[in-house]
Amino acid sequence: MAGEKILVVDDEAVVRKVVEYHLVREGFRVLTAGDGGSVLELVRLQKPDLIILDILLPDLDGLEVCYEIRKSNNVPIIFLTSKNDASDIILGLGVGGDDYVVKPFNPKVLVARVKANLRRLQKSKTTPSSEQQQILSYPGIDIDIPSRTVLVDGSPVVLTNKEFELLVLLAQNPSRVYSYHQLLELVWQFKDNVDYRTVLVHINRLRKKIERDPSKPRYIMTVRGVGYKFNHP
Repeated sequence: MAGEKILVVDDEAVVRKVVEYHLVREGFRVLTAGDGGSVLELVRLQKPDLIILDILLPDLDGLEVCYEIRKSNNVPIIFLTSKNDASDIILGLGVGGDDYVVKPFNPKVLVARVKANLRRLQKSKTTPSSEQQQILSYPGIDIDIPSRTVLVDGSPVVLTNKEFELLVLLAQNPSRVYSYHQLLELVWQFKDNVDYRTVLVHINRLRKKIERDPSKPRYIMTVRGVGYKFNHP
């Protein structure tokens, strides 16, 4: 992992400089922006490998920016939120964010989150799979791992990177129960500062995309008090 392009979006110049300094020290290339309006064009032209995105921005806020990006791009997005507010976090994950860091933050922690998200994405693209694992087919759903595509009842659905990784992990191990902590560690590589809301929001969003009736799921089942499992219909 070296030389990946990171886009840092924050309206505070001092935050941009601090984050840029620590990322450059680790060998990343860094682009910066101070408002939401310029981000969409930067993403289209520069094609960053990951975006660090403040929620509170002038003109378009971070939530709107993320929503627009997700219409055509699955680049990993780490939200910066100025307070440990559940509504900010849930909204950010709900519109397609992969991760979040609360201000004030330790730059080394942020860099570690950047590396974890990039490492997980790279691993999902390069880890060889057996023939049996390359395409997972269950009644009503087909998951093509090499092409990262999903068909539900024959129609394609668009998943974010984390949604896809969650689905693959569960579908590769039907009936196995994964705890919230296991999912955070395996998909997000979080070992400390566990916040189960990250899993809850992503599961809810995934259900809305693949389940006929998200309130009565046929694939991703809740194991009360423990976590989730993939049901073989």
